[in-house]
Amino acid sequence: MNLRIQENCENIDWNQIMYYLKMVGMGYHKPESHQKAFLNSFSVVFIFDHEQLIGFGRAISDGAYQAAIYDVVVVPTYQKRGIGRLIMERILRKISNCNIILYANLGREEFYTKMDFRLMKTAMAKFLLPEIMQEKGFVQ
Repeated sequence: MNLRIQENCENIDWNQIMYYLKMVGMGYHKPESHQKAFLNSFSVVFIFDHEQLIGFGRAISDGAYQAAIYDVVVVPTYQKRGIGRLIMERILRKISNCNIILYANLGREEFYTKMDFRLMKTAMAKFLLPEIMQEKGFVQ
């Protein structure tokens, strides 16, 4: 692997972002919506193998004491090679002074637990499509 790390949104194919989110079973929107979300984020990380995008993630934050991590994706053929950890380490470095929350796909909790994240007891959510989130097992 010849990894290249990019921490800005220059020359990103937003159709590919949408496709990868869909591929791994995460929520996805129109490419323009992903572009807006990443451009408005506090921290973004894109990982390439040569010129092929293989993973990404982002964080939103007030930069003072609160942050949330979203859209952490590693293409399935590159999973279990440390790419997800690399993405998370880059994001966490930028928000190290913050309390951090994140969504984890069901079945991925162990990955985040190894990075010192813990399940919350008091988290609440209001979703645009609550029935889908219930169907996926995210809410009661």
